[in-house]
Amino acid sequence: MSAPPRLFIAALCTETNSFAPFPTGWSAFEENGIDRAGSVSDPNSPLAIFRALGEADGFAVSESISTFAQPGGRTVGQVYAALRDMILADLAAASGADMVLLQLHGAMMAEGEDDCEGDILARIRALVPGAVIGAVLDCHCHLTPRMVAAADCLIAVKEYPHIDFADRARELYAICARTHRGELRPIPALVETGMIGIYPTFAGPMRAIVDGLAAIEVRPGVLSVTIAHGFPWGDTADTGTRVLAYADGDAAAAQAAASEVAQSLITAREALRPDYPDIAASLDRAATLEGPVVLADHADNPGGGAPGDSTFFLRAVIARGLGNVAIASFHDPAVVRIATDAGVGARIAIRLGGKAGPTSGDPLDLDVEVMAVTPDLGQMAIDVPYSMGPSVWLRHAGIDIVVCSRRAGIFATSIFEDLGIRLAERQLVIVKSSSHHEAAFNPIARHTWKVATPGALDLDFNRLSYVRRTRDFYPIDGSRPTARVIDLT
Repeated sequence: MSAPPRLFIAALCTETNSFAPFPTGWSAFEENGIDRAGSVSDPNSPLAIFRALGEADGFAVSESISTFAQPGGRTVGQVYAALRDMILADLAAASGADMVLLQLHGAMMAEGEDDCEGDILARIRALVPGAVIGAVLDCHCHLTPRMVAAADCLIAVKEYPHIDFADRARELYAICARTHRGELRPIPALVETGMIGIYPTFAGPMRAIVDGLAAIEVRPGVLSVTIAHGFPWGDTADTGTRVLAYADGDAAAAQAAASEVAQSLITAREALRPDYPDIAASLDRAATLEGPVVLADHADNPGGGAPGDSTFFLRAVIARGLGNVAIASFHDPAVVRIATDAGVGARIAIRLGGKAGPTSGDPLDLDVEVMAVTPDLGQMAIDVPYSMGPSVWLRHAGIDIVVCSRRAGIFATSIFEDLGIRLAERQLVIVKSSSHHEAAFNPIARHTWKVATPGALDLDFNRLSYVRRTRDFYPIDGSRPTARVIDLT
């Protein structure tokens, strides 16, 4: 009786903001767990899907680490090397693999390594040269030639907010499993658009472009089309918006599909460009509307590597004397500890936010009442439970402020509701988020938009001090984007 085929799975994810004021260290990964079995408890995670489908197909499955860190600055070099080498050691200990499936972000940078995913995939390819290798990615990835050359198939989520990781994991498994069985021969084509940007997919031209991918993917021979939005705040030579397509043994079909989608992005570039009002204009408009009005503090989104403690928006709200406002969440463990020790009902003086660096603004000295305390505030983040740690609800002059011990963007209304803040009763709700809040907050908002705030995710790309990325892309300095096929040989 022949031995079953071997499937090896692992996950190592973080998104690197080159302009963030702090590094990503060991504790950032430990905070979420460095686990060899954690993914199995969440049936919607890519690793759990890979395992379930692999076992159903008769694979003997080996699982290495599953870990991620909240987006931040570059990962400390020795931390990245240690995590990468855990995966490689586990692969060697498994005596190789016939198929390797990974969950990676695609925009992870470490000290001394701008392309962590390309490094990981190339090292895995060297260990198992005959294996089928695939990875599911975040759409905010830097798709590099090294990544594409080392893998048989790379597929990024299509949606932003990212609600389709499970679907993309199943798609990746199907293509890789068929490739392992000799039924497919995926041929890639990678096309540069000459653009950089941020492209939410819930509405507008990006919605139409993403919906149009389905029609392209059913064309003869075409297997998959990925739009890599890129991550504008990661300064690499490969930063930017790219399209990756695979076709079954047909380079021309892959190139045609990728080029068509790239051109559609270029054609829609003006409409895709973010044009958000600033804080002052947003507060002026919100004052004329019936609530709840939900506003996103775009530049202080921890999900993009921001500190989550900027004070610009709250300072403006206080300066106008506005009340019936709720804001979440400030990452300030010291304030949480002080308020927790004081207890519910206490009136205390705090110094809130403004601690991480210049992009956070100045701290705010506030007199607050402690309204609620919890040892563990949770939210569902892309169908996965996520703990914000010990957290408190503070009230200052009619403004309800959520302060948490763990740094993360806002995904769910539970951040407010579980503390007792009823959003339906609030005129104005402010969330430190770019787009991931939309799925949960849009249904409860009478009006909602994103605000071009100061901070670590500055939307004026002309102000970003790119060093590794040449400044010849749209919308920098009025450049005109042109589609270009990237040589993968």
